[in-house]
Amino acid sequence: MPLYECVLIARNDVTQAQVEAIADQVQATLTELNGGEIKKREYWGLRGLAYRIKKNRKAHYMLLGLDATPSALLEVERQLGLNEDVLRSLTLRIEAIDDAPSAILARRSDDRERDRGFRGPRPAGRFSSGRTGGRERDDREEFRARPRDELDGGPGGEE
Repeated sequence: MPLYECVLIARNDVTQAQVEAIADQVQATLTELNGGEIKKREYWGLRGLAYRIKKNRKAHYMLLGLDATPSALLEVERQLGLNEDVLRSLTLRIEAIDDAPSAILARRSDDRERDRGFRGPRPAGRFSSGRTGGRERDDREEFRARPRDELDGGPGGEE
């Protein structure tokens, strides 16, 4: 049987359990018609939409990897279109269903690892003049109190 990926977008005021119930309904439709099964199921979470769809700014995203006959897939798409909780759905035919996490989930885990680790160099201080006076200093020096003779240009008050 051909393989498909189906991404569905559900309204933001439904719960994650209700989105899972929609996926269960797709599974029931496929098994009822002897048309296939769901090979992969990924819940991507509540995400912001690029533009408003039916007055919704956020939506629940779910990816389904389907192994189905074309006639069963038509029935699944028809039922998703009739479901009031589903804002949009897109089904594409693919060559193989990848068992690895999708790019969305992989990026999310990369973001979490990056947030915990090194955050980059410390930015220059707010009061930095850009002059070091021929000596190395750390970025936090401008917040420390300096001796009066350093501020005036040296002993004797030269300016």
